[in-house]
Amino acid sequence: MTLEDELRSAHEAFYRAFRERDMAALEQLWAEEAPVACLHPGLGVLQGRAAVLRSWRGILDHPKAPVLHSTNAHVSVLGTSAYVTCLAGRPGEPPRLVTTNVFTMERGRWRLVLHHCAPLAPDALKRRDARDPHEDPFRLN
Repeated sequence: MTLEDELRSAHEAFYRAFRERDMAALEQLWAEEAPVACLHPGLGVLQGRAAVLRSWRGILDHPKAPVLHSTNAHVSVLGTSAYVTCLAGRPGEPPRLVTTNVFTMERGRWRLVLHHCAPLAPDALKRRDARDPHEDPFRLN
């Protein structure tokens, strides 16, 4: 398995834990030694593992928490750190969120150190320059 495959697997494990409301799985994904932070859409920065996990517990326990799927995942490896950018949305709907998950290698596993999710502008995907079919799907103008 390549590093990119390992990261895609860790990234998808994050979304699977979110969809399945599996707090134990989500806790296993977050770094225990490295500092962590989280930026949920429209909220301030949460610093530290305890605050980040408390926020996720609240989200997963909420009866109206969305079910989200990741699309257009792009992996970038930077040695023992990496990030995955993606679009996220509800099944059968256009993506409404843009997300970055930053990982670090900790005890032989890729672990999350930052999750940053923000609303995607309603027409962001329409504004792409359609002249180049190989263009980065995250370029918005």
